[in-house]
Amino acid sequence: MYEYGSGSSDASKSSSSEYRYSGPFYQDHKGYGQQRAGEIPDRRKNSFPRLMVKVICVALVFGIVASAAFQAANYVGGRMRGEDKTESAASGEIPVLPEIETTTPQTENGGQAAGRGDVTAIVQECMPSLVAITNVSVREVESFWNFGWYNMPQQREQTSTGTGIVIGQNDSELLIVTNNHVIAGSTNLTVLFSVDEGKEGADAVEAQIKGTDASKDVGVIAVSLKDIPAETLSEIKVAVIGDSSQLKVGEQVVAIGNALGYGQSVTTGIISALNRDVTLQNDDGTLINNSLIQTDAAINPGNSGGALLNMKGEVIGINEAKYSSGYVEGVGYAIPISDVEGIIGDLKTITIRPEVDADKMGYLGINCQDVTEEISEQYDMPVGIYLKSVVSGCAAANAGLKKGDIITRFDGVGVSNYDSLRDRLQYYEAGESVEVTVMTPGAGEYTEKTITVTLSSKEEVEAAS
Repeated sequence: MYEYGSGSSDASKSSSSEYRYSGPFYQDHKGYGQQRAGEIPDRRKNSFPRLMVKVICVALVFGIVASAAFQAANYVGGRMRGEDKTESAASGEIPVLPEIETTTPQTENGGQAAGRGDVTAIVQECMPSLVAITNVSVREVESFWNFGWYNMPQQREQTSTGTGIVIGQNDSELLIVTNNHVIAGSTNLTVLFSVDEGKEGADAVEAQIKGTDASKDVGVIAVSLKDIPAETLSEIKVAVIGDSSQLKVGEQVVAIGNALGYGQSVTTGIISALNRDVTLQNDDGTLINNSLIQTDAAINPGNSGGALLNMKGEVIGINEAKYSSGYVEGVGYAIPISDVEGIIGDLKTITIRPEVDADKMGYLGINCQDVTEEISEQYDMPVGIYLKSVVSGCAAANAGLKKGDIITRFDGVGVSNYDSLRDRLQYYEAGESVEVTVMTPGAGEYTEKTITVTLSSKEEVEAAS
């Protein structure tokens, strides 16, 4: 048994449930121009016991599998960094090919399952839209020489695996959606297309992160079309996105993913429940809470970021987590695709930017607090980043932002909490001008406006604070 969350082979010694991320997950909520978490008083406190009831012990099933546990079984890792052997890639030209084919939804039997043949047809049609993701990251671990009062942390490279779904292309890139935690902390990211699995000489290709939303645990990565062999491009398909809001309990589903890093595999089951409030825990103890699809289709380590398909072959969920316990079977979770379709659309349009040096990063100069969906419902406020105060003479204040405003978009991309905003800020230097969308209160309602903000430096915010 591989119990998820521990990242080590001795996890099976415990039969108790575990529930945390194995990798880094944008944790910084302190510092100049960053959120300092405070409380919205009174009624928010009353909701705390109910939130705790919702917190179930969930082990993240995400394809972040430590190399120590799965390196021997993961043949993908052995093909990570090969050179493209096709003539078109070697020349640096994008192959002249028709637009990548889209999967064809199944229509027989009203889209409902009638037997094994239906699953076989769905897998055959949809498998070309799946990829295996390999993430090489650096993680800080405690030193062996830990004397309590003295501990020297060490940085260690780790290789982990997950899954992605091909969702489109633009003029120069193939676009893939996955879980944020599958790609978090990446120093080197590669994908192996399912159509290349088992082919002699097939290599994984490099990918880059376009954008992520940590609060919803989704991310979009891109592969340059010129890096993909022409033969592979001709076989890849773009997944069809379904409508998860129309799901019914009892519907049959198919899950496809890179389980245990072995390559794509298939499991089947049904929709066991809808709108399950599931709280996942990060390494630092912070929590994210989402409403997920529950299924009894087996969701294993490595499946995260993979597709949960209805019997038409449409993606209705992104596999994310499972309930891990020695006495629980068949409780897996997926993100409803309709809940994040708009976020994915935003992330697809992001222009890939290099991460800036920490000393050059731009700041807004704000003291803020997240407005979660729960708080939004209680206080009739837009979901976003509530400004508790702004630093005089710095970016936000200079642009006219005030206490009480709620930031909802940054440079055209939706931001629902400070983690997602900070994730974007790390790609912008001080002095750059960026469009910021805010909801401003007045006359009993909020008005949306978009303003241009010139980012401040850390030194400027420190001096003004």
